[in-house]
Amino acid sequence: MAVRMFYLMFVRMTGWLALLARSSAAKNAELLMLRHEVAVLRRQNPKPRLGWADRAVLAALARLLPGPLRAGRPVTPGTLLRWHRRLVRWRWTYPPKGGRPCMDAKVAALIGQMAREKPRWGYKRIQGELLGLGYRVGASTVRRILKRLRIPPAPQRDRTTWRQFLCGQAATMLARVLLCRVRGDLAPSA
Repeated sequence: MAVRMFYLMFVRMTGWLALLARSSAAKNAELLMLRHEVAVLRRQNPKPRLGWADRAVLAALARLLPGPLRAGRPVTPGTLLRWHRRLVRWRWTYPPKGGRPCMDAKVAALIGQMAREKPRWGYKRIQGELLGLGYRVGASTVRRILKRLRIPPAPQRDRTTWRQFLCGQAATMLARVLLCRVRGDLAPSA
């Protein structure tokens, strides 16, 4: 619809630019011809059917006309108000869009907790674990929730920093050092 409106505006603008180059006698002749055509069409069909693009153009041009000229046009203030009422009525009587219901906040929090605690788990693994807990969630929903929580995908989450590595190995290193001291070894064997 928007493309059609822009095309219509472009055609009108180029027509107006071409109109500037014409002489005033040619403009007057064209105006008389168009008025006669409108009179013939009104005799044949007293209520013309206008499309939405025609309505938009006529409404915009009607504002540019002086008051006395505006009275005889098909677009009067009453017509504009009627179009607006019809548009509002259509908007509020149109059935709401369907779709799936929103994801429960508790499930979203559980997905975030699983992703943080188990950085190697991907979307499918989290989906499987949730299914085991009784929650039916799709992998794409898990991905969308993790994206909303700004948690990266599993391969990017699995990056272990030196601090995390040393914290994870600290207990083992401390136990090894204590064992060597108890045995009397000065240096732990490799």
